[in-house]
Amino acid sequence: MAAAFGDERARVAAAVGLDAIAESPIEIEAITRGNRKETAIARFPTRGPVVVQVSTEPTWLRTEAALLREIRQRTFVPVPPVLAAGTHDGVAYMLTAYVAGSDLHAAFAAVERETQRALARWFGRALARLHDAFAFDAYGRLELAEAGFTASQQDWPTWFADYGERAIDRLPAAFDDLAADLRDLLAEPPDSDRTPRLFPWDFRPGNALVADGSVTAVLDWEAPLSAAPALSVAKAEYLVADWYVDDPEPLRAAFREGYESIRAMPAVSPAHRAVAIAASAIDSAGRVTNPRYPPVASDAAVAFHRDALESVLAGV
Repeated sequence: MAAAFGDERARVAAAVGLDAIAESPIEIEAITRGNRKETAIARFPTRGPVVVQVSTEPTWLRTEAALLREIRQRTFVPVPPVLAAGTHDGVAYMLTAYVAGSDLHAAFAAVERETQRALARWFGRALARLHDAFAFDAYGRLELAEAGFTASQQDWPTWFADYGERAIDRLPAAFDDLAADLRDLLAEPPDSDRTPRLFPWDFRPGNALVADGSVTAVLDWEAPLSAAPALSVAKAEYLVADWYVDDPEPLRAAFREGYESIRAMPAVSPAHRAVAIAASAIDSAGRVTNPRYPPVASDAAVAFHRDALESVLAGV
């Protein structure tokens, strides 16, 4: 336990959570998963492994646990079953079943094109089902309250502009010459369906497991947001269709076909696309994200995101 979690409070919270399992673990291995929590896999003598997560931000992990349970109840999207969740001494813990499968981030570029299209179609269907299943009263960070999930921003143009400004501000100096034009896109709120829907902002192959060509689990639902559906469509489409291949159009078409098999596609504007790309270009630590698999080097990553943003600004 000591090697898996950083401090005594985290170790104790993890131990409290593991009390929900009838067996004592024989091994606990730390893994990297998520930005706001520590994660480990606990293995047992006779039962399957369990994923143990702890966080010093209890509200976020509590919200994630509740969201996982609701996704399993309301949709076909496979997420790990929650076995236990709670808080001890200000540290939240969550235990989920370990789901087998290969990392789709590594597998996506290697599978045949028809399989890629089928997976892109699945991501479109899954996002549409999530949008159908989760509607809210406001925008922004979701938190769990007694009445259910809540957000705090009532005005969509204000929230979208703030979200877009933060994404643009985080871009490094290599994007400075694009910043003014990107901000101009935020001047007028996009005209589309503004119903607040679940915004799984990291909904991508890199957070999915796959076996025999089918998605077995989608991971990392931390810090969920509520937003108008076009924004999450634009972001997921970029991370699914553009990220891995030189010609993304067949995957974009498959993604949209999947979405439209569940519900009508929202109108995705250049502003939605620009904000989605800018938000995807930088990770939580402020580093430029690396597309493709194997991931490209940093200079090529900057060029990739710049090309995408320039295409939006040029109306391509």
